[in-house]
Amino acid sequence: MNEERSIGQKVRQLVIGAARSPEEPGVFHKMSLIAFFAWVGLGVDGMTSSCYGPEEAFRALGNHHFLGLFVALGTAVTILVISTSYSQIIELFPSGGGGYLVASKLLSPTFGMISGCALLIDYVLTITVSIASGADALFSLFPQWYHLRLPVACASVVLLMTMNLRGVKESVLPLVPIFVVFVFAHAFAIIYAFAVHLLNLPAVAAETVSEIQTTRAELGLVGMFILILRAYSMGAGTYTGIEAVSNGLPILREPKVQTAKRTMKYMAGSLAFLAMGLMLAYLFYHVVPEKGKTFNAILLERISKSWNPVIGHGFVLFTLVSEAVLLLVAAQTGFLDGPRVLANMALDRWVPTKFATLSDRLVTQNGIVVMGLGALVLMLLTRGSVKFLVVLYSINVFITFSLSQMGMVRHWWSVRSGEPHWRKKLAINGVGFVLCVFILISVTTLKFNEGGWITLVVTAALVVLALAINRHYRATYRLLQRLDSLVATTEMPACESTLESGPEQRPAPECNPNAKTAVLLVNSFNGLGLHTLFNVTRLFGEVFKNYIFLSVGVVDAGHFKGAAEIDHLRERTQKEADRYAQFMRQNGHYAEGIASVAIDIVEEVARLGPEILKRFPQAVFFGGQLVFADDSFFSRQLHNYTAFAIQRRFYSQGIPIVILPVRV
Repeated sequence: MNEERSIGQKVRQLVIGAARSPEEPGVFHKMSLIAFFAWVGLGVDGMTSSCYGPEEAFRALGNHHFLGLFVALGTAVTILVISTSYSQIIELFPSGGGGYLVASKLLSPTFGMISGCALLIDYVLTITVSIASGADALFSLFPQWYHLRLPVACASVVLLMTMNLRGVKESVLPLVPIFVVFVFAHAFAIIYAFAVHLLNLPAVAAETVSEIQTTRAELGLVGMFILILRAYSMGAGTYTGIEAVSNGLPILREPKVQTAKRTMKYMAGSLAFLAMGLMLAYLFYHVVPEKGKTFNAILLERISKSWNPVIGHGFVLFTLVSEAVLLLVAAQTGFLDGPRVLANMALDRWVPTKFATLSDRLVTQNGIVVMGLGALVLMLLTRGSVKFLVVLYSINVFITFSLSQMGMVRHWWSVRSGEPHWRKKLAINGVGFVLCVFILISVTTLKFNEGGWITLVVTAALVVLALAINRHYRATYRLLQRLDSLVATTEMPACESTLESGPEQRPAPECNPNAKTAVLLVNSFNGLGLHTLFNVTRLFGEVFKNYIFLSVGVVDAGHFKGAAEIDHLRERTQKEADRYAQFMRQNGHYAEGIASVAIDIVEEVARLGPEILKRFPQAVFFGGQLVFADDSFFSRQLHNYTAFAIQRRFYSQGIPIVILPVRV
């Protein structure tokens, strides 16, 4: 068994990497990202959306290409407005201000939950769409192997999932050269297109005016306006990924706010340049749909048409390969931010609490696995059809955008008496709110009958599930409050009678390491721990002379925000363990509290158990386990059974442990 575990651990370490300690000096600095790396890791989704967002908008114009000028300007302005409004969110939420947290704190927890559910679906779609698009682009260069597209796409999901299980920085660093090539190649293409047509700008302007007049005569002013708005809405996929920076603040280098705002400037500036530049380049080169080719491929071929054939073909191939590869890894945003949203929702009891726990690589492993499996299932169900996936995409992100902006508008209005620049800030978020609501309504209306309703149904189902989970946790909390009445009992003068220790308190004796010792696994000073303690004294009377209270503070996503948070957790854990020890000393027993912090309770207790046995050879371990009256498969998924896991580990080590049921 030990040999199998050893082999398994070696394989796991080879794939995922060696374990990290949250108490390792400088661990937060080592794992955090500077603005440039954050631009790569968090901005890749937004940047690669320029590969399909501008194309969708330009296609929607049909033969009225010159209206693309207005769509391009509108797109660039929208990117800058949304990113500016999110910069204000970053300032207001310096520890992380994704759509879930903003809506929860500024509107209500329920609105936050809706925003979180929408984001989770959108991040799964981000992973699936990005990888499917990259696979399509890549295999369009090798049509003879096109039948391998779906297996390669699925393998890419697994590969990215593994990279993220290793850690954030490890998953970002390999993307840097690909990202740089992508940005420079596309920027060069756009600048070259403008330089070539610089002298022809008066002719282009005249042709644009003529086209506008012709379109107005054909469709009317209202019809032309509707066509522009439709194209603008169809390009909504361009804006996905903007929220990633505000949501990703916990993984950024200190000072986090300045790093985040710098990252947002990099992302917004580069995305606006690419989106507007590509649409105008389509206009300059009169790009029209061609079967089996993306608009970017057509544009690059026309740009390099007059070049040396070898250089021209190399440039096209070089740029498209970088585009295809970066699209494959644009799913990184979903793997970075999706688990973080899950963790925040778990801390607020909207999803199972296991999604807030960290792995020994200090990542939210459960969330990463769920996002990866969700993307795999969606990839297989849709057969990686980008056409269908794009229909499902970009609806949910604007639910989150709209709720975030509405929350910020409400905030600035409520603090207007104490905020000197509230009008300016409210105006920025107000414009962002109007834009986001308009795009949400437009995209939902346009995509609903084409399959967009599926996204809304799945999101609604997730909302209902979250409500059911939260209801269960609230009911459990009310039941546990009954046990917590024992806390008040311990502070009463007659509490020693509860322990059957006589009418008067006795002085605590000196420690006798060879005496019978009860080691109780506890967390905070609460009814569960006291109920377990009272059961021990009731069942064994005066058998145990020493009482050791072992408490392990769990470093989860809520605490893994800095060294100060870890220190605070350690102090609080020690204080709670000492309260148990003090109570038993007052009742005439030797007692002490032992506290530790770790990411895995089972591993930490298994490490500390043998050390305690060396000091107290006659020790017996005790743990309490909640037993619910309505025990079901659903409830079992929402609670941990740590005591049983520790029991299995102790049995393999030959350490005696007794699990005492606590019925609620």
